[in-house]
Amino acid sequence: MSLKRSRGQIIAQILALCQEEGAIKTRVVYQVNLNFGTVNTYLNQLQKKELLEAVHGNNILYKTTPAGEKALKTLLDAEAIYS
Repeated sequence: MSLKRSRGQIIAQILALCQEEGAIKTRVVYQVNLNFGTVNTYLNQLQKKELLEAVHGNNILYKTTPAGEKALKTLLDAEAIYS
């Protein structure tokens, strides 16, 4: 049994964390257990796919879009099949 998370599991964790109120990058790093270099890659890719949006203010807040919520549901459903 591998303890390494899949890319889909990491994406699902990010999308779930950023639902509702959203999350700043530091929170994503600590809650999803990534480093800052890795989190930048994921956040940029999720924004390009329009699954996350960046809300600019004092800090950049990342929020899951409606398309991101659909993707999250799909990822969670797929994981439920295999667990």
